[in-house]
Amino acid sequence: MSEIIVDGRPLAFIEGQTVAAALVAAGRVAWRTTRIGHRPRGVFCGIGVCFDCLVTIDGAGGQRACLVPARAGMTVTTGEGDDE
Repeated sequence: MSEIIVDGRPLAFIEGQTVAAALVAAGRVAWRTTRIGHRPRGVFCGIGVCFDCLVTIDGAGGQRACLVPARAGMTVTTGEGDDE
């Protein structure tokens, strides 16, 4: 099994999974909150239409975790207030 680094910690994933799928498989259903109200967000639509699953990948912010295939060594940073 390969690993990505999420918030400084290794996270195993199966080849072919998106970043969002790897996070959900690891039990993380929310990984950011909205600026207003601090409501939890994770995967909502799963097809890249909404912006609920935003993460920073290898330094590039605003990436939709549901669209980006996980790859070994990728660095993912979750956060708060990326949208709304």
